[in-house]
Amino acid sequence: MDYEVKSQKLFYRPTKKYQKVAAMKLLVLVMGMIITYILVIQSSSLTRPYGYNLSSLYSTCGKVLKPGMTSLSVEEDVSCRTDLVGFYPSVSLESFVTNTDYLSVEKEIMHGDELPNEKATGGDSDFDFHADQRDWTDGRFPPSPSPSPTQGMELDELESTNKEEQVEYGELSKNDNDLGSKEVSEFSVLQGGPATRTKYTETQIKSEITPASLVTSIHEMSNLLVRSHSTFRSMQPRWSSPRDRELLTARSDIENAPIVDKDTDLYASLFRNISTFKRSYELMERMLKVYVYKEGTKPIFHSPRLKGIYASEGWFMRQLEGNKRFVVNDPTEAHLFYLPFSSRALQGIMHVPISHGLKNLSEYLKNYLDTIAARHPFWNRTGGADHFLAACHDWAPEETNDYMSTCIRALCNADVNVGFKIGKDVSLPETNIHSSKYPLRYLGGEPPLHRRILAFFAGRMHGYLRQILVKHWENKDPDMHVYGGGNMNQKSYIHSMKSSKYCICARGYEVNSPRVVESIFFECVPVIISDNFVPPFFEVLNWEAFAVFVPEKDIPNLKSILLSITEDKYVAMQMNVKKVRQHFLWHTSPLRYDVFHMILHSIWYNRVFQIPDR
Repeated sequence: MDYEVKSQKLFYRPTKKYQKVAAMKLLVLVMGMIITYILVIQSSSLTRPYGYNLSSLYSTCGKVLKPGMTSLSVEEDVSCRTDLVGFYPSVSLESFVTNTDYLSVEKEIMHGDELPNEKATGGDSDFDFHADQRDWTDGRFPPSPSPSPTQGMELDELESTNKEEQVEYGELSKNDNDLGSKEVSEFSVLQGGPATRTKYTETQIKSEITPASLVTSIHEMSNLLVRSHSTFRSMQPRWSSPRDRELLTARSDIENAPIVDKDTDLYASLFRNISTFKRSYELMERMLKVYVYKEGTKPIFHSPRLKGIYASEGWFMRQLEGNKRFVVNDPTEAHLFYLPFSSRALQGIMHVPISHGLKNLSEYLKNYLDTIAARHPFWNRTGGADHFLAACHDWAPEETNDYMSTCIRALCNADVNVGFKIGKDVSLPETNIHSSKYPLRYLGGEPPLHRRILAFFAGRMHGYLRQILVKHWENKDPDMHVYGGGNMNQKSYIHSMKSSKYCICARGYEVNSPRVVESIFFECVPVIISDNFVPPFFEVLNWEAFAVFVPEKDIPNLKSILLSITEDKYVAMQMNVKKVRQHFLWHTSPLRYDVFHMILHSIWYNRVFQIPDR
């Protein structure tokens, strides 16, 4: 009997009616799973930093800030101390990554490799060599033109290849100054045809040109800096701190700095005031303490990326987080507070290409601030005035304008017309690093007498200005070596910069360009053509001692402007370029007066002159 029952169960075949019911149940289950998956994907693409809005209420003596507000207005009663009420998110970033696989991104960032959509950014590459110019997402060519996040994405950075690494570590290292004598080799050149150009119509170009009334000259910027440091003060802290008194003492010491006649490491002609700079730098070394927030999920936070045109933010993050001289574990000892995020990783992970906007990126950062403000009292004490960030991606100003505008922002895209505040914010040098092991590759250049080229530019047609430059000067004059399209190999590019008197640094889609630092690396006098661009370390450096600033409207007169500079003045400027170079170099271990310390000093210096009097 048992055998017969077992046999019936083993060979049982369900009826058709039962099969239909089972099929319907399975179909409903599958459809439910699909709908759930779609909802999760849609919600995650719009996710903010930690998945949820922190609806924290900050009690301010009877006044309640609206959810999402993280800074306090100057008009508030400073005698009131914040009592924070909020909850801490327990959701990790892995749940919300939509554009790429979280683990692969973290691995690539930790190893200094390109992000999967590295070529989809809107920046400006230095050597301007095309690799594969297809959009990384689906193999299509990117839209043209793509000057902003609202108009699409375009290949921008040099793609790392095995061949590149062989050239980088191999024959180029034998003799950097003998590049021209060697046979030109293929190095990340365009694959699959001639270089493509983004063509702007005359109407588009005219619409992009900044009206003269909105152009701030380099002299006007200097006046703004003096007025800012003389009159601008951040909000009064909501309660006092010993650190405030220390900063006020430092400001007094800087303003009354002893006169410096000579210095073995510094050159007076490079600085606005070498005496105040030296005194401020010494006080920074002796006094400054920085607290680095531990909050934040990798790879957007605490994951420095050390290669590419946005590498400055990564190198600064790595060298500050590992610094035992300035960083403290007790936040009550800190004069400044660092928000350790990567604007490049934020763009690569959180940006949705079809969204045509950056709202979810700024909301991500806003909710990070909500977390900081809920867990710590320091942001609300000063309204963020003693907090700082370092962000090199082109979109960083727009990402940080809404909720981080009160803190000190070190930005590569330092444009006075898009929210950059001279005297508060810091212009971050944009340095293109091809090797995290050897960041000082290719330094040096020919002496002045051996520089046979008057002016040199080679680059892709990013933005309206380069269209104008190429229209007036490409193949028009033997002294003006201007090439549009970006179809040039690395050896020729470097050799031309090392052999030119002046290197043209024309803006791309944004005001910043890595060519400024490249020119200094190769001892070529930078010719900066970018209205409203605030050059790096503007607080302390006298840029007109080693660079030429040409208004965009004067491109047709570019050659005559350069020829009007006397030979003696050119030689002096070129010598100053060599002297100032030490302040733009990344070292694997930071050195005194190098770019790491100069960035940190500019942040410190601006904070010292921002802090309100008691």
